[in-house]
Amino acid sequence: MKIIALGSPGVGKGTYATEIVQKYGMLHISTGQIFRENIKGGTELGLKAKGYIDAGKLVPDEVTIDLVKDRLGKDDCKNGGFLLDGFPRTIPQAEALSGFCEMDMVINFKADPEVIIQRLSGRRVCKKCGATFHAVNIKPKQEGICDACGGELYQRDDDKPEAIKQRLIVYEEQTAPLIGYYKEKGILKEITINEDFGNYKAEIMGRIFDLIENGTE
Repeated sequence: MKIIALGSPGVGKGTYATEIVQKYGMLHISTGQIFRENIKGGTELGLKAKGYIDAGKLVPDEVTIDLVKDRLGKDDCKNGGFLLDGFPRTIPQAEALSGFCEMDMVINFKADPEVIIQRLSGRRVCKKCGATFHAVNIKPKQEGICDACGGELYQRDDDKPEAIKQRLIVYEEQTAPLIGYYKEKGILKEITINEDFGNYKAEIMGRIFDLIENGTE
């Protein structure tokens, strides 16, 4: 089985993806991982990507597509299923992907905007060690102080409600064409998850597994 996972910032896509690949014995392939491995390995494509990143530029579609094509061409992808996370992000990327790999399903994970804002705006990061906490879900033992190193916790500018709203608007604008593209192909499945994962893990994953296996929640 070959699945694409879509979802806005704060929707919980990474958490759900981890559970899916464990359940079905699949590979979890993210574009971030592909970039890191190629840059670390000093491959030709990795060096190309690094040049753009170091210059503060977006890596062009053609380089990203070549990196993904190279990764999906490896034996572990040919001989088994995988979940693709972070690609495609645009219609040209989706069209290119269809030229070298046929996907079985696209899952678009959704949550209400107010739920996403609550999740992301509650995030607190340690200035010293980078550890992450949450004002509601993962509280530090002492307010404003990191459990791990005693550093000061702060809220990143892009985790403030107004910034989050803008990020969601941009995501929806960029992703809407992609949703339409896969809906037209008949392989898009959508699921809205507003519950807290920590308290409703079994219920949430049950719904996701039903969606994958039966096409319905």
